[in-house]
Amino acid sequence: MPEQLERSLARLGAAAQNAFEVARFGGLETGEDESPYEVVERRSVYRLRRYFPDAGGDRPPVLLVPPMMLATEVYDVSAQTSAVAQLHERGIDPWVVDFGAPEREEGGLERDLTDHVLAVDEAIERVRELTGRDVHLGGYSQGGMFCYQAAAYRRSAGIASLVACGSPVDTQGALPLGIPDELAEVAAAAIAGVLGRTAVPPWLSRTVFRLLDPAKATRQQLEFLRQLHDREALLPRERQRRFLMGEGWVAWPGPAVADFMRQFIAHNRMLQGGFVISGRLVTLADIALPVLIVVGTVDQIAPPAAVRAVTRAAPRAEVYELDLQAGHFGLVVGSQATATTWPTVAQWVRWREGEGPRPEGIVVAGESQAGELAQRDGLRAQLSMGAGILGGLGVEAGRSLLRAARSGAETAKLIAQEVGGQLPRLARLGRIRPDTRISMGLLLAEQARDRGEEVLLLFEDRAHTKAAVNGRIDNVVRGLLSLGVRQGEHVGVLMGPRPSGLSVVSALNRLGAVAVLMRPDGPVAREAELGRVKRIVADPELAGRAREAGVEQVLVLGGGGGERDLGPGVIDMEQIDPDAVEVPAWYVPNPGRAGDLAFLVFSGEGERTRVSRITNGRWALSAFGTASAAALTSADTVYAVTPIHHPSGLLMSIGGAIAGGARIALARRFDPETFWQEVRRYGATVSAYTWTMLHEIVTAPENPAERHHPLRLFIGAGMPRGLWRRVVERFAPARVLEFYASTEGEAILVNLSGEKAGCKGRPLPGSAEVRLAAYDAERGELRLGEDGFAIECERGEVGMLLTRLRGVVSISETPLRGLFEPGDAWLATGDLFRVDEDGDFWLVDHAPALIRTAHGYVASFPVEDALADADAIDLAVVYGVDAPEGGQLAVAAVTLREGFELDPVELVGALSVLPRDEWPDIVQVLDELPVTTWYRPNTAALRARGVPTGERVWRREGSRFVAAGRVRAEAGAA
Repeated sequence: MPEQLERSLARLGAAAQNAFEVARFGGLETGEDESPYEVVERRSVYRLRRYFPDAGGDRPPVLLVPPMMLATEVYDVSAQTSAVAQLHERGIDPWVVDFGAPEREEGGLERDLTDHVLAVDEAIERVRELTGRDVHLGGYSQGGMFCYQAAAYRRSAGIASLVACGSPVDTQGALPLGIPDELAEVAAAAIAGVLGRTAVPPWLSRTVFRLLDPAKATRQQLEFLRQLHDREALLPRERQRRFLMGEGWVAWPGPAVADFMRQFIAHNRMLQGGFVISGRLVTLADIALPVLIVVGTVDQIAPPAAVRAVTRAAPRAEVYELDLQAGHFGLVVGSQATATTWPTVAQWVRWREGEGPRPEGIVVAGESQAGELAQRDGLRAQLSMGAGILGGLGVEAGRSLLRAARSGAETAKLIAQEVGGQLPRLARLGRIRPDTRISMGLLLAEQARDRGEEVLLLFEDRAHTKAAVNGRIDNVVRGLLSLGVRQGEHVGVLMGPRPSGLSVVSALNRLGAVAVLMRPDGPVAREAELGRVKRIVADPELAGRAREAGVEQVLVLGGGGGERDLGPGVIDMEQIDPDAVEVPAWYVPNPGRAGDLAFLVFSGEGERTRVSRITNGRWALSAFGTASAAALTSADTVYAVTPIHHPSGLLMSIGGAIAGGARIALARRFDPETFWQEVRRYGATVSAYTWTMLHEIVTAPENPAERHHPLRLFIGAGMPRGLWRRVVERFAPARVLEFYASTEGEAILVNLSGEKAGCKGRPLPGSAEVRLAAYDAERGELRLGEDGFAIECERGEVGMLLTRLRGVVSISETPLRGLFEPGDAWLATGDLFRVDEDGDFWLVDHAPALIRTAHGYVASFPVEDALADADAIDLAVVYGVDAPEGGQLAVAAVTLREGFELDPVELVGALSVLPRDEWPDIVQVLDELPVTTWYRPNTAALRARGVPTGERVWRREGSRFVAAGRVRAEAGAA
């Protein structure tokens, strides 16, 4: 007993002595020295350390980057677990970026994300200069994210390989407790708003880290207390313990927190692409180098799927994987890091340098691991129309949904199923009346006021914030005012796709003038005449065409503010100093009401050029309708391949993005060669289309950037049924969201579910009421009942689509009154539809385009839809040509899919869904279908060729099709 008591007292005394030392000095003195290093570069944001500077020899350099919250010593915690020491021992030249402790650095707490990435970029260049070799770049946790970002920013230049330890790329996939993405977006924005003005102190980072695995943290504390009497047992892990308990943590600067939260937590742009560094767009898809990811299979902070997501974000990278049964910190510090991580990294570097074999234990990061995220993203895409966009709706949204339900209970039921009962813009949409103040200029001003720091416009490699775009618009307004432009004046805009085009259209709208959107390839003189234009704003490249219009004044905007010769009689608006302009007393920003005319757009060619009038209300209806149906939020980037002078661009892609608070990625032109590259560069989640635009994309060989693409929706109008199916099949989980909008009135149909390819869907709540009325094709007018009212069509019957007049839009047609009840007012859209048994609308034809054949009227769209079901047929278009014997022949021009031939039996089978009198008379096979500038099948060009002849022409004989060559041969024999 005395001996046991003596031992107990000795242990108690040793424990007390060690506890006193810990309390007084923060830990036990281990007697270990840190690894030697030299600071070779000092900058305001970082210092560049070279470890073991006297080692000599031609060693491959490895540059290590720490996370923002941890001290640089994470790579040199102790002699036993020192990453730099182990790399040095294995013939590697270790360098480390030292961000210091921001709370102790001058201006340290003002650093943002860009500062850190540019510091890594600069350090890479400095190491290359000093060593004469490309750099192997490595990072842990957020340090690895910095490495990815810097490599993407440099587009892999000067980097031999990249090693990322526990670095998530799908940052939303790394959220704890399975927090939904939508909730994460709201929470991240709130955190960014609070901490963006201060900082995350070291103690808070340490506490959060420990709370992520409280059981392990408690276990480590109890183990330390249990061994407190045994100094020798404690010393080997003492520096590691001290590092984690306090010495290793540094402050996280507020602006950097805000950047991280907004770009990577709220919007997940590491995975999607399109994040912004120093005003430049960056995407991990630009990384084209070998990458080694170190994955902790039990990592709670960077789960394996989130780390492996680099295979999706960087499809051009050659990605390998090292799996460890370790937690987050254990990947780089501890027994497994000592035994596996750093020896493998050294072997990796040697292998990439051609000095050794591939290390054991690393495998190619294949599709099996990426499948975890593919499945997750598939679910996310299905739910993207749903919950999570509830912010800001409140009670008013419920009222709007009730109003929508009254106008169409079945449609509201479908939308409730598709979007979780929420259309976030219905609240405002439902309040629009003719005298409501609403306009493009007003929405842009509101967003700049509330979220000015967010990015609005992406063009080529640059990003422009909402505040910057709004400031540019105000400056253009001042320029226009100085030249005498007034509210209500019609001003032509002749510009290609560029930021200045959006600026001038928005400025005219903000001023209250009418923007006449002229087509760069259109008949400028004719459009100037129809638009009643006296002056045109053009970009420098189109100034000459603007002069051809013969207007009184040509203004040029864009292309810089230096001295330049734009030709005679041209005013350079870039030379106007907005601060020197005296604003007239009459000017009030954004005076536009819903009923005011805002835009004129054109269609048709030559003398058949037509003008469409668009009010602020009609623009808002389409913009908010698109934003609601597509569930657009600030997390989205809309790839606007249709320019603002195209109705689809003005009303849908650009308009929807503005109404939804999304980013606009403005394409200079649609180019299938660069489509996927730009989708990745911008981080586009939604892409616009028109008609057959996506045909070249879907028939092209697979592009590496296409794999695991970020798109969730294609939005547009006119996509053929067969092309629609192939787009959905090839680019899953992306879906097609097809719209129909009437030229006159407020009819908007949308196929929300996407289940019926080719269908136009149902009326969007908030748009005008629509009905189908019986139509007499022979007389070209509505059929009336005995009571004189129009006859409403039953399900399955073809009729004229009518839209009830509400007074929000400007119309050029005389409304039809007293159609269904005394005093009502309707507009005929000119389009014939049928409604199926489910209540979905199908476009049958434009009434003037019906083909009058000897066997009755043939409508084009049902034939095109039927032909789309034939496996051999790629694209099809139906049109009428004058028959030699009088009347017209219905001609179907088709192209074939590669490797297929047209089989007359299959042709008859596809058309058998239609009555025989509605079949085409002739089917012609073409090598290529002519299309207009915006990919609409050009029936005018086909019609001009007359009745088709040749070996690839098939004529209908009763219920079969016979090759035209065979018909001629049989006639000759007779």
